[in-house]
Amino acid sequence: MTEHRQKLLIVENNLGLQNQLKYSYEGFDVFCASSCEEALAFLREVEPDTKIIVVSRDGTHESALRAISALQQPDSEGALLLGSILTASPEMVKVARTIERIAPADISVLLLGASGTGKELLARGLHNASGRRDKPFVAINCGAIPENLLESELFGHEKGAFTGAVKTTEGKIELAHGGTLFLDEVGDIPLALQVKLLRFLQERIIERIGGRKAIPLDVRVVCATHRNLSNMISEQTFRDDLFYRLGEVTVNIPLLAERTGDAILLAKHFVSKFAREMNPTIKGMTTGALAAIDAWNWPGNVRELENRIKRAVIMAEGAFVKADDLDLGEGNADDLQLNLKAAREAADRKAITRAVARTEGNISNAAKLLGISRPTLYDLMKQYDLYV
Repeated sequence: MTEHRQKLLIVENNLGLQNQLKYSYEGFDVFCASSCEEALAFLREVEPDTKIIVVSRDGTHESALRAISALQQPDSEGALLLGSILTASPEMVKVARTIERIAPADISVLLLGASGTGKELLARGLHNASGRRDKPFVAINCGAIPENLLESELFGHEKGAFTGAVKTTEGKIELAHGGTLFLDEVGDIPLALQVKLLRFLQERIIERIGGRKAIPLDVRVVCATHRNLSNMISEQTFRDDLFYRLGEVTVNIPLLAERTGDAILLAKHFVSKFAREMNPTIKGMTTGALAAIDAWNWPGNVRELENRIKRAVIMAEGAFVKADDLDLGEGNADDLQLNLKAAREAADRKAITRAVARTEGNISNAAKLLGISRPTLYDLMKQYDLYV
């Protein structure tokens, strides 16, 4: 019997507090939004009659009423929530915002990032946030298919086109008609096939192998690679004209080690997920495990983190995952708390300084820019010894 879990939407523009709240409500499916616009988009999509609970930071009745009023007002453009991407780091939030902005535009996108950074997840998020969301999302890993088969996989073939072609078969490009084609590891496409792909991008027509009929197609192309395409162009192993066709917009995805705080955030998410699926006795992680996660460089990025957490949840003997279960050296919990506190303080200082500078010292306007009350801003400035 499937357990019915209630849903909870948290609207909080402070990402650190947002994530603290997210993991404070066990037994709920928790969703987060960073603004009233995002919350409205979510409510309209899921449940327009959702009850609204407002927690006001400055404790005043008026601010709570303003918040509820804002949530009830329809916005003119609508906002997107971007799929299942989980992040609290400014580095990755910037990437997600870029994806949100370019999703409605029917342009080719090139995602550059190391293996395990979530390129396909971002591609799916881009598709789901676009006008093609109800059409197919077709993915193909160009590096995982032998060179002599890749052309047929992409463009399809007619019956009898070659030995073993016993029936006419549509290729991935044709299957993606009306939707999005995701070419993972596009840097692995051989030069001869790059020419044919370029022709499709220029003319938006294909011919199946062994066929003579031109087939017009409406497909958005999103590509990804961990390779350095600029170097490949210099080495003449990747066409520069194809590079510019594929990368009308290029998005660089940071390593997990470069995503401030995300390793711990994602680790908690994976522990919760795999505990439900595989080991319900697991209640969380020890502070030593959290410290070890924070200190590790994660060369395999999010994929490595997910795999280690999955194995640890299965192997853990107690109620909490330990650093040993992760096969990481035991971390120092005191150092972790200090580092997180220092990082939070540095982020607060930077945001406050920029807001005050942008508003030319006007504290009221700076507070509005930061999304906090004027007294709260004064308290923070006093706490961090910041003066106008």
